[in-house]
Amino acid sequence: MEQLEKESLREASKEVSEEFKTLINGDDLDSLKQLQHLILGRLQDSNAVLSHFNEYSEHCFAEVSSDFARNTRVLKSMKSDLDYIFQKLRNMKAKILSTYPDAFPDESTQEVFDRRPDLEMPQ
Repeated sequence: MEQLEKESLREASKEVSEEFKTLINGDDLDSLKQLQHLILGRLQDSNAVLSHFNEYSEHCFAEVSSDFARNTRVLKSMKSDLDYIFQKLRNMKAKILSTYPDAFPDESTQEVFDRRPDLEMPQ
């Protein structure tokens, strides 16, 4: 019984597939197949190019990452040094102003000393 059922399913699927074959033109199927192969080839080429680019980018990043880290440390130390220098200058100016009140006669020079933008605050 089970064998008979399998055989009838197989015959039915063959008949349905034959009906589908009559609905679609074989030339159209060949054309679609060629287009799919062409697209597949282009996608594989693009994938190869992107893989090569990713490997190259990874190599370049490995070469320059140590330089970036070193330069970042240098810039941070320079910033702390400059902050220290400007703090000293502000203290010296305050001492001069306390000793000689007319040393800086106009208000405009007080703004000139420290008009640096605060790089840690978003703008």
